[in-house]
Amino acid sequence: MVNIVLVEPEIPQNAGNIARTCACIGARLHLVEPMGFRPTERNLKRAGCDYWSQVDIVRWPCAEAFFEAQRSGEAGPGALHLFTGQARRSFSQVTYGPDDFLVFGRESSGLAQYIIDTHEGSCVRIPMREGLRSLNLSNAVAVAAYEALRQQGWPGLI
Repeated sequence: MVNIVLVEPEIPQNAGNIARTCACIGARLHLVEPMGFRPTERNLKRAGCDYWSQVDIVRWPCAEAFFEAQRSGEAGPGALHLFTGQARRSFSQVTYGPDDFLVFGRESSGLAQYIIDTHEGSCVRIPMREGLRSLNLSNAVAVAAYEALRQQGWPGLI
């Protein structure tokens, strides 16, 4: 199962769209606080439609708690892949395992610099035109998740 990690997401509609993607592909969704919304917000639920019961959601109190749990194996055995515009390596140049963690930062600022610095060897980017900052978060998650699943032969998908 691919793990999608949202570190301090800010926009409920993005999180709802990502939850819907997770339901459709069988991915686990990790929500790392603080979040810019409450999980009960109407916009969040509307964006996820009626898929919420199909999503395995894990909440973390802070980024440090998530990364410590990942290091210790408590969060699962997969490798980290941090998505940031600061990386030089394309996301398509790495191999994704079935339990890997695809990690994304806030919509407004991405991942904190200390996280990028700590995990520099695990950072990848989605190519885009020079001078543009980023894709919409839910689009970036979909692009990354589908590449990971394509590499694995679409496990469990029809």
